[in-house]
Amino acid sequence: MRSAVLVALAFLVAGCSSVADNAMTIFADPAKYQYSTCEGLGRQRETWTKKEQELRQLMDRAEQSAGGTVVNVLAYKGDHVAALEELQLIDRAARAKNCDGARNWPSNSAIQ
Repeated sequence: MRSAVLVALAFLVAGCSSVADNAMTIFADPAKYQYSTCEGLGRQRETWTKKEQELRQLMDRAEQSAGGTVVNVLAYKGDHVAALEELQLIDRAARAKNCDGARNWPSNSAIQ
């Protein structure tokens, strides 16, 4: 029974982890950066990028151990999804404000 609950939780969280360019967010407030300046958005982007990278490294390390998938889902996946959503909202706000730095941010470099 316990493993069935963990599997169901894993599917639920995995379903929420898609990072499409839509307004649907689970953990982040879509209007959070509405009144931020371009400079403030740049600082927030740096902070959330570091956080996302740290979580990804922790998830990669946990994946190498026995039971790492369960550890990822229970300990890191929710925070990782939240960080990705924050970055998505920051990018969207920067584009809406026509911030100069938004065009040069790493997430947009592959598109140009």
